[in-house]
Amino acid sequence: MKIERIGNVLRSDHTAGYLFVLPWLIGFAGFTMLPLCASLYLSFTKYDVLSPPVWIGIDNYKAMLHDDRFWKSIKVTFIYVFTAIPLKLAFALSIALLLNAKFKMMGLYRSLYYLPTIMGGSVAVAIMWRQLFGLEGALNSFLAVFGAVGEKQSWVMNPSTSLWTLVLLGVWQFGSSMLIFLAGLKQIPTGLYEAAIIDGSNWFQRLFRITLPLLTPVIFFNLIMQIISGFKVFTEGLIVTGGGPMDSTLFYALYLYEKSFTSFDMGFGSAMAWVLLLIIAFFTAIVFKSSAGWVHYESKGE
Repeated sequence: MKIERIGNVLRSDHTAGYLFVLPWLIGFAGFTMLPLCASLYLSFTKYDVLSPPVWIGIDNYKAMLHDDRFWKSIKVTFIYVFTAIPLKLAFALSIALLLNAKFKMMGLYRSLYYLPTIMGGSVAVAIMWRQLFGLEGALNSFLAVFGAVGEKQSWVMNPSTSLWTLVLLGVWQFGSSMLIFLAGLKQIPTGLYEAAIIDGSNWFQRLFRITLPLLTPVIFFNLIMQIISGFKVFTEGLIVTGGGPMDSTLFYALYLYEKSFTSFDMGFGSAMAWVLLLIIAFFTAIVFKSSAGWVHYESKGE
């Protein structure tokens, strides 16, 4: 009798749990799984929204191989990811180390440093960035004071500098990574630093022998999150440069948007979306695979 009663309690607890999670399951199925399956199907079709999709097999994937703009978008996105992400993480960690010190009004400083991230992905900031690096922007005015620039140029409309202005914008949005680094720094026992100071270690020795090894799980998490967001960069390219000049800022997500919602080639756009998913999964898997050699967890006794 007692066993049956315990079983009934467990079953009722499971039912209550499923009921609580049911709204999320419905949302996940309706707004994630169904669109995901639909995009996979559409990637094998010719579909322009106005007429029913026509099955064409892998023709969309074959067309990518002969699309020069597709390869250009791959190149631009890879350059952005492999420059903006390391610089952003390094800058975020540097600021986190500074903000981990004990000074007056430190809470205010942390809020101010986080502010760019709150506004960073907005259209308003993208427009501001376009003006800042434009022909009559603040950068040209500042350089003119020191005579460092002759004829004014629009940094966002110059093919050789436009992408780097967006990399700088990506680095400027370091706030979320900085807060995560700061939370990780707070978890490092102060006793380790005190013991190291007694042993005569300097700041750099404490950084490379205590701080960074114990912070590797946080670095790992930030790296994964930034890789995912870096490959999906979109707003900056659309608002600041529009993908130009000469496709120098044609990010992958921006080209996907153009094919899907400007050219109404939804089949090709869906195929691009799945290729993007595979690219992100590939680099994420590499980071996960390599983490065994450089990420150290306290539970492992390291």
